[in-house]
Amino acid sequence: MSTRQDGPKSQAIASRDELVAYFEAGAKPPSEWRIGTEHEKFGFLKASLAPLAYAGPEGVRAILEGLVQRFGYRPVMEGGNIIALRSPPGVDRGTVSLEPGGQLELSGAPLTTLHETAAELDQHLDEMKAVGEALGIGMLGLGFSPLWSRAETPTMPKGRYKIMTAYMPKVGRLGLDMMYRSATVQVNLDFESEADMVKKLRVGLALQPVVAAMAANSPFTEGKPNGYLSFRSEVWRHTDPDRTGMLPFAFEPGMGYERYVDYVLDVPMYFVYREGAYIDASGQSFRDFLAGRLPALPGERPDMEDWADHISTAFPEVRLKRFLEMRGADAGGRDRTLEVPALWVGLLYDRAALDAAYDLVKAWSAEERQALRDAVPKLALGAQIGGRAVAEIAAQVLDIADGGLARRARTDGAGVDERVYLDGFRRLLEDGKTNAERLLERYHGRWQGDVRHVFAEEAI
Repeated sequence: MSTRQDGPKSQAIASRDELVAYFEAGAKPPSEWRIGTEHEKFGFLKASLAPLAYAGPEGVRAILEGLVQRFGYRPVMEGGNIIALRSPPGVDRGTVSLEPGGQLELSGAPLTTLHETAAELDQHLDEMKAVGEALGIGMLGLGFSPLWSRAETPTMPKGRYKIMTAYMPKVGRLGLDMMYRSATVQVNLDFESEADMVKKLRVGLALQPVVAAMAANSPFTEGKPNGYLSFRSEVWRHTDPDRTGMLPFAFEPGMGYERYVDYVLDVPMYFVYREGAYIDASGQSFRDFLAGRLPALPGERPDMEDWADHISTAFPEVRLKRFLEMRGADAGGRDRTLEVPALWVGLLYDRAALDAAYDLVKAWSAEERQALRDAVPKLALGAQIGGRAVAEIAAQVLDIADGGLARRARTDGAGVDERVYLDGFRRLLEDGKTNAERLLERYHGRWQGDVRHVFAEEAI
């Protein structure tokens, strides 16, 4: 989730047209398209397998302080606490930030190739390992915490999380689990125009359940199988219907920036950030804010920083900012963290691949797309749409992405192109088993029902 920092206050928004223009300003020519990868992981104490508190000599803050001291990151503070890290001066390593339950996230820099993404990831993991080993801390790559109850999961000292924690139980029965016990891989990609944005948004929404099935990696809750292959994906189905979901309106005639603005305006607010503090505006209307009638700040109108904050509190399967965020994959290990962006880049950054992907999904109805989304958490590759299994569709999607990456022809120093990052998905589809299914086989086999083995075997 976003980390807000203080800065000069900008001019108040004068009209809805400015909100539309905010999204229009994100359009870029293909030569300027970039790849941003965000990935989360769970920290744990190696000796006890306990989650990390924020404070203390073996806590989250100690990790952040270690990254500052050893690698030159710059701390972002809130209320006297380090809540995020900016890159060292003169370099761009992205931003390290905290999720509500102590999940550590790297919001990667906007990069040109997947080879750069791999190098960024490897550097980040090396830095985390160096700091973590000195503290007796490991990192786990799964989509949902496999052992700890919600009560055992610590909280992080960020003002926005306190507001969200109070609001979530009012709107969905698993919203707190989403906040405190889930982890994901997210890919941020650019668009050239409004029409290009709409096409990519539609492909992304339709295929997000397919990618979620391929990435399924969260079969355990509180030490036992939970009945799902991607419980993280199931949790999102019960988080907050006002701000999540498949956006069926995106497939209707007339879809564009204006329609998305109207959607976001109807998403209830969480907060307003002023002078280093979060003001509770949960359930209030941004439309009222535009009119100067927000109960939390009577007579005050929002600026573009407020709009950017509010956009970040909508959580659809694909989110529009000044780029598109693909949000549907479970967290995993190093290879999975690269496979997900590779798939989306192959599909969306090559015109022929985008056209082929659109042809694949354009006849699916809203009801079919939703039924697929509902089935994938439990069935993953065994779910169906249009009489076809997801495993069959995923193989077709992978072929399309492979062709897109081949035509991009971005090679590393050894002459290897970006298709190498799809190898894990190829093996998965050849074998017909998700990582979640492999974990369950181990749980029922050589682990003898002891889920704690996952901390060693799925450590990043």
